[in-house]
Amino acid sequence: MASMAEVARLKEAGREVLSLNIGEPDFAPPAAATEAAIQALRDGDTKYGPAQGLATLRTAIRDKLARDNGLNHRSEDILVASGAKQIIFAAAGATLDPGDEVIVPAPYWVSYPDIVTVFEGKPVVVPCQASAGFKLTPDQLAAHLTARTRWLFLNSPGNPSGAVYSAEELAALGAVLAEHPRVLVMSDEIYEPFTYGAHRFVSTGRACPALVPRLLTVNGFSKGYAMTGLRLGYGAGPRWLIDACTKLITQDTSCANSISQAAALAALSSPPDYLAGHLAEYESRGRRLAQAIDAIPGLCCAPPQGSFYLFPSVAGLLGKTAPDGTVIADDAAFVAYLIRQAGVVTIPGAAFGLSPYIRLSFATETSTLARAAEKIADAVRRLT
Repeated sequence: MASMAEVARLKEAGREVLSLNIGEPDFAPPAAATEAAIQALRDGDTKYGPAQGLATLRTAIRDKLARDNGLNHRSEDILVASGAKQIIFAAAGATLDPGDEVIVPAPYWVSYPDIVTVFEGKPVVVPCQASAGFKLTPDQLAAHLTARTRWLFLNSPGNPSGAVYSAEELAALGAVLAEHPRVLVMSDEIYEPFTYGAHRFVSTGRACPALVPRLLTVNGFSKGYAMTGLRLGYGAGPRWLIDACTKLITQDTSCANSISQAAALAALSSPPDYLAGHLAEYESRGRRLAQAIDAIPGLCCAPPQGSFYLFPSVAGLLGKTAPDGTVIADDAAFVAYLIRQAGVVTIPGAAFGLSPYIRLSFATETSTLARAAEKIADAVRRLT
């Protein structure tokens, strides 16, 4: 949000700005979803709905989870809310006591540790290095589990790293958790459709069926269906947890948006090939941008496994000096330099709990990505 505000400020000042900071798909929602939203308005479907979400939508989500993810939930085990973030927030509020620990592998989505802190929990951040594919290992998990551990947060495909856990990697984590029955698991699968090359998404519940009684699977419509502004997500998990989260939502937003739910129901029935062309385009964008960034001296960038982000290392640039005399002391300083020198907006790895990296989104048109890569290369050449 702060990065978006900076983009607006620069544009108002007349600067050319190339934004690689926003995690928002640049394609349109399914046409059926748009029409369903319009029709819902015409039909006067603008009243309060059930706090847990429309029954028809929860049934459709149940069917989707069974078909695509190998998860056999009842519709009563599903909660629809105003974005996936609200599901995570409600789950933390329903379960955390002061001092409870939540294992958060880094790099992490920026909201995870803050959500834990809001409810007086303790985020236990575990750095996951590039050498391990930015993924949590079983040994790391075992070393950080304590009597106070309440949750493990997982995110695959990952933001900001794009890391995708294989079924074998998830099963290995599940084997460690088998010895810790009190620990709940939150599997954030919002980037489910976005995997590239040989990498394939596997739902945590499919890979670790023994965890399902204490697993909260979180997903939504923002990324795969390009419905970010409609703010709609869902969670599937044990009935006691879904009931507790629903009670919190009745005191929070009361219920999810009725128009958004109509659009989501139509989106779930969209043609199977809806995303195919977009995924091919995104894979091409990510590969080309990764190659261009990796060719810049001082930067190191692997091609994406999933999501629509790159997470290149800037370690080779630390200690260099900008033309105005500013020293590139860390990734935040490099991000600030790129904005000043090149008008390219990225996000420092420190925001995601792991430095020295930057996050670049390739959810924008190819011409913008190519120009941004050129301007980054030129800015790096000016460092001494």
